[in-house]
Amino acid sequence: MPRLLFAWWDAHYNTPVRILISAGEASGEMYGAQLIDALRRREPALEFFGVGGDRMRGAGCDTIIDAKDLAVVGITEILSHLPKIYGLFHRLIEEADRHRPDLAIVIDSPAFNWRVARQMKKRGIPVVYYVAPQFWAWRQGRVKLLRKYVTKALVIFPFEEKYYRDRGVEAVFVGHPLAELPQPSISRETYAAQNRLDPGKPWIVLMPGSRAKEVRMNLGTIVDSVLLLGGDYEYLLPVAPTLSPEFLYREMGEDEMGDPRMELPDIKLVPDALPALYHSRTGIIASGTATVEAAMMSTPFVMVYRVSPLTYALGKPRIKVPYFAMVNLIAGERIVPELVQDDFTAERVVNELNQILPDGPRRQTMLEGLVRVKTLLRSPDLRDPRPAAERAADEIFRSQGTGDR
Repeated sequence: MPRLLFAWWDAHYNTPVRILISAGEASGEMYGAQLIDALRRREPALEFFGVGGDRMRGAGCDTIIDAKDLAVVGITEILSHLPKIYGLFHRLIEEADRHRPDLAIVIDSPAFNWRVARQMKKRGIPVVYYVAPQFWAWRQGRVKLLRKYVTKALVIFPFEEKYYRDRGVEAVFVGHPLAELPQPSISRETYAAQNRLDPGKPWIVLMPGSRAKEVRMNLGTIVDSVLLLGGDYEYLLPVAPTLSPEFLYREMGEDEMGDPRMELPDIKLVPDALPALYHSRTGIIASGTATVEAAMMSTPFVMVYRVSPLTYALGKPRIKVPYFAMVNLIAGERIVPELVQDDFTAERVVNELNQILPDGPRRQTMLEGLVRVKTLLRSPDLRDPRPAAERAADEIFRSQGTGDR
């Protein structure tokens, strides 16, 4: 049978194969669950432990650390959480020394995971990086970390394979985990009934981010945009697994200074992002994985984002790419508007939305661009329609050789 590892079984071939898997944030945790399922379809006896959340626990991973505890954004924000993060890191490494994994798979979250990769490499454990860090966007010098500590990088954007290979990293484009997302099967009418929505109104989906700090920086201006747009629309806010409804209600009820708002918009919290995106006319979406989800659901949107002034001042000179929105980077052109930092105002959001809410050339051009993005993110082999996690699992097996028990 295929072997995952250089030392897949010990001399007795009875030791269970243990894989450390570390995934932070909501998107990485979802990719981790998909990958665990794909690997287990090939070898059901695999044991997984590490960093994850509900989805990975559901897939059978023993989560030593909950991914929610690592959900920090921004340079200055990370600094204030360093003691906690280092404590979690050392706990994970202690558990790794106790479990003695045969392979480590790290997913996104480079600030945490490259350190995990380094410690595993020191222990002679091969490391696969799935959803490789976006070092091509900033801090390009850190590519040397992948070259030094990672056995193979499985990348999800088509331009990444050449970028990393040119810099000495063994990288393979496996497609994006979201590229094969099926359209939600629930009808608009059923979804509306479940979530107390008016199916006769256009819907606008609001996605301020999956981390508390992101929400605090983005949601206030999004709420102000809703107040300007008024009651002609229904507003849906999917609750990310890393957040709670109570937190979101509290943030919606306060202005940027933390004072209660005089007006509160009627925003419905809903459990799932994909049906909300699929059935919405447009969206106001924070930079990140949600923008790719919107492209997969063919939902026109305005990309928004804000970090602390100090984080922005420190980070902006290091950014090496022409766009912030991932869909624009993938397409190589501006498909969706980007409202970042001081450009992110309620007035500008409404102005951009008013250009893509009605049918017309601007909306049609954006829809065509989103279709191009979806095509680019699919399998590198058009004859292979399988999800990215299946191809990633194949690469993990292939990279570690084959043999018989």
